[in-house]
Amino acid sequence: MSTQPSAQTGKSAAMVAPKDSPAKASSPKATSKMHRRSRSGCFTCRLRRKKCDEGKNQCKACKHLGLKCEYKRPMWWSNNEQRKQQKETIKNIIKRTKLSEKTTQIGKAHAETPPGLSHSLPTSATYSEATVRTRAPSVESQPSPGYDLNQPLLHDYYDFHPHIASPSYDTDAHYQPFPPTPYEVDIKTERQMYVNDIPTRHDSTISTFSTYQPPPAHPNLHSFPEDEWINQDIYNTGDMFSNEEGLDFDFFDFSHGAPQASQQALIQVDDCDRPLLDHFIDNVLRLIFPILEVNQHGSARSEVIIPALESNKCYLHCCLSISAIHLRSTRGLQGTEIDNDILRHRFATIAELCEALKLDANHLQILEATLGMIFFQCSVGRPDDALRDISWHQHFQAAISLVRKLELPHAMVNDNNARVHPPFNMTLASWIDILGATMLGRSPEFADTYREKNQSGSSSGLCELMGCEDSMMYLISEIACLDALKVSNGINDMQLCQLIGSLGTSLDTTEVPPDSLTWPYSSTGAIRPRQLSRNMTSIFRLAARIYLCSLVPNKRKDDSTMQSLVDRFTGSLQIIPHGPDGFDRSIVWPLLIAGSQSTANSIFRQAFAGRIASLGEHAELGSFGRMVRLLEEVWHQSDEAMRTGSGQNVHWRDVMQQKGWDFLLI
Repeated sequence: MSTQPSAQTGKSAAMVAPKDSPAKASSPKATSKMHRRSRSGCFTCRLRRKKCDEGKNQCKACKHLGLKCEYKRPMWWSNNEQRKQQKETIKNIIKRTKLSEKTTQIGKAHAETPPGLSHSLPTSATYSEATVRTRAPSVESQPSPGYDLNQPLLHDYYDFHPHIASPSYDTDAHYQPFPPTPYEVDIKTERQMYVNDIPTRHDSTISTFSTYQPPPAHPNLHSFPEDEWINQDIYNTGDMFSNEEGLDFDFFDFSHGAPQASQQALIQVDDCDRPLLDHFIDNVLRLIFPILEVNQHGSARSEVIIPALESNKCYLHCCLSISAIHLRSTRGLQGTEIDNDILRHRFATIAELCEALKLDANHLQILEATLGMIFFQCSVGRPDDALRDISWHQHFQAAISLVRKLELPHAMVNDNNARVHPPFNMTLASWIDILGATMLGRSPEFADTYREKNQSGSSSGLCELMGCEDSMMYLISEIACLDALKVSNGINDMQLCQLIGSLGTSLDTTEVPPDSLTWPYSSTGAIRPRQLSRNMTSIFRLAARIYLCSLVPNKRKDDSTMQSLVDRFTGSLQIIPHGPDGFDRSIVWPLLIAGSQSTANSIFRQAFAGRIASLGEHAELGSFGRMVRLLEEVWHQSDEAMRTGSGQNVHWRDVMQQKGWDFLLI
């Protein structure tokens, strides 16, 4: 075991070789060639892309450079922006450490040189696991003799006495040899969110303010090798950060305004309903806006749902009802108690809505609760839930009336020429409107607004909220209008084919180069929001083509053109992460459109079964579970029709009507 492992021994042999192996010391070049990146090293070395000796408590590299050695996954590891900041912090620490070493060496050789800055540098002994620090005073060096630590600083004195002219340090020769000592201050900010006096989330950040400026280059000082990784990783490497555009974290005009400085939520709820509220916040909330959470981390909680729970009683009852549905479906609860909780809060929501409508006031709160009743149902429940409820499109008719009363379409159109953030509730209503129209075979209620937005090339926030680019959703709205004309026999076949060709050309203009569609996770495991959006848009684009192609008169699903589109769609699913932490539940509508046109021997069905298996029990819940149930019935009927030779196309809307299903599959 003490001999040097050969190139054929692989990763396991390299990991068990002793650190003080003589063979390793004798041939460092060979060792560097056979090195494999370790996944058990500290996160600081992994960020620097340096080999870690995985020393206990602290590795040698971090100890030597005065860096914090973290083996437990830190908070900044999952966020690109925080990771950049961490790299900058490490870079500054390394520079100060190296500069201090060189300055100290020069100070020993030249007695007249001012003392070094080692007393302001962090050392490994100053770090503790209880407190996160980026630097600390060293106990090994003492301040310069003769200096009175209690005397007031000149800067502080003249800041508090502005009527006294401060001396000029630039012109007074007395101060020229010794400029003010550089200093820096670490500011640690901690935020704690409370829900009903119960701590739910804790965030901690550290910022460093420094007056230190590097001295001019000295002929006796050479460049530091430790800085090379900084230049390579931050400025020369393009696969980690540079390809990802910055995100606008203040994109939406939220109905509750800017988030408050206090993170403590004060939600008034009865003691009997407190378990439902806790379950909603802990288990349901994260399921509702997964794409928004990726684009603007924490905004769904802090700027949408928690403020509404605090101030909107109708919205609160809606969320408690949704929580009870999720609790029953995930934990298998049976009996009248959980059903009564669902119905009690559902009826309370309706009662609050009716009362508010009678008063003709608080329109924004009513709209907020109504959209919640529609959209939150898409995240919970099983297809066979049989409790009484009002259909989603009846709720949406009330929402449409409120949207018009609040003049939200006008506000969205005004965004074409001004930098006005789109209203959040209008963006959510637009997503329901466009895809919900395809469920009913109708035109979207605000199709004219989307057409005007498409012509101006402006955004409605659909991409930031749900993942598909706005221009693609506008085209799906146009296809839904064409579908409604065909259903109502309001257009002849010749006109229909002409409009299908025109919309197909419009879809062609939105195509992107194939090499721009890649895996949305970076090499370090961080999600890239813009890449995820491009991938999801490509999925919606192919689904829109299949949807448009299905409108061709007498088009059979076993047609080669249709099956080619379905196969392309199946191949594109490879760039969408799957599993419980994936985004299959965000592409329910595209999966429905493509799956309804697949044949018995299509590769789609095999790939679809694999994605269902990876989701596990989550595949049975929400819109995804209802879509799976619908496709199973569509396949059963269509495969039987193909087997008997009737060749009749089975439309998924007809199957929903036969079964009495009123699903919103978005």
